Amino acid sequence: MSDKSASVDALKVAQTAPLPPLSMRWGASFRKGTDFDSWGQLVEAIDEYQILARHLQKEAQSQPNNSEFTEDQKKILAKIATCLELRSAALQSTQSQEGFKLEDVKKLEPILKNIFTYNKEFPFDIQPVPPRKILAPGEEEDLEFEEDDEEGGAGAGSPDTFPARVPGMAPSCNHVLHHSSNPGANEGTLLPRLPSEPGMTLLTIKIEKIGLKDAGQCIDPYITVSVKDLNGIDLTPVQDTPVASRKEDTYVHFNVDIEIQKHVEKLTKGAAIFFEFKHYKPKKRFTSTKCFAFMEMDEIKPGPMVIELYKKPTDFKRKKLQLLTKKPLYLHLHQTLHKE
Repeated sequence: MSDKSASVDALKVAQTAPLPPLSMRWGASFRKGTDFDSWGQLVEAIDEYQILARHLQKEAQSQPNNSEFTEDQKKILAKIATCLELRSAALQSTQSQEGFKLEDVKKLEPILKNIFTYNKEFPFDIQPVPPRKILAPGEEEDLEFEEDDEEGGAGAGSPDTFPARVPGMAPSCNHVLHHSSNPGANEGTLLPRLPSEPGMTLLTIKIEKIGLKDAGQCIDPYITVSVKDLNGIDLTPVQDTPVASRKEDTYVHFNVDIEIQKHVEKLTKGAAIFFEFKHYKPKKRFTSTKCFAFMEMDEIKPGPMVIELYKKPTDFKRKKLQLLTKKPLYLHLHQTLHKE
């Protein structure tokens, strides 16, 4: 029997088994991802892994009265989500043989399938990804009506999903940002540069600063960097910068290098690099996207550049863009190309 036939048979069994709907959908998605992975369809595997990871993470963060899972089971779901993210990252790296392997992922299937009865030690020594505040479409705009005069929510984009930062004391009169009470919030999730390949180009983007009229009021600001295709699908792992180094006048300064996790020649036509500026809102107790910017493939060239800022929600498909402000405030970048 071929792998594909076995996959279909297994899916039929999963669909007839007396499992809750969530577990059934997760099981089918998991098998779909590992099948793509084993067939060498890496783009499809990455998409499936990342979609499932987001669903598991969302359930892991649900309130007790809105979930059929115990807190211990949610921790396991969060760890499985982390493993799927690790496998997704490994598939996009030229050093994938040293990363999370397909056989490692397959060890997770019986755990996910038997999540309600699983009571053994998790097979991998990992920590779940940071807690995330996941908002329903439109929720963020309703919560942030006080910013809508000039910078409020408008446009068409997917709901924001990102790590919630827990701020420390950061009075706006102090130009040096204080460290958050959550150590992981300040470190970011930046990845190292990929190994070089003959004839291929790697891109480093230094995020220097961003101009905002209320820069001094932003608490624990950071930027999420992602590379998306025309459909808004991730082409590389998403990276968060550390919390900004300082605030000065109408600027938030970062001065941090982002290593794009794919050779420029391998990026699909129509792809774009997105920069989402996020900050913590103490009254609402969650992290909010304030604005976003993006650069397209024809803008990849060495040297400094400034790009315009757009109103949230982030429109990864670039269909309905609205400038954040008429003021001359931009995201300031510097690009470096590396080619052997």
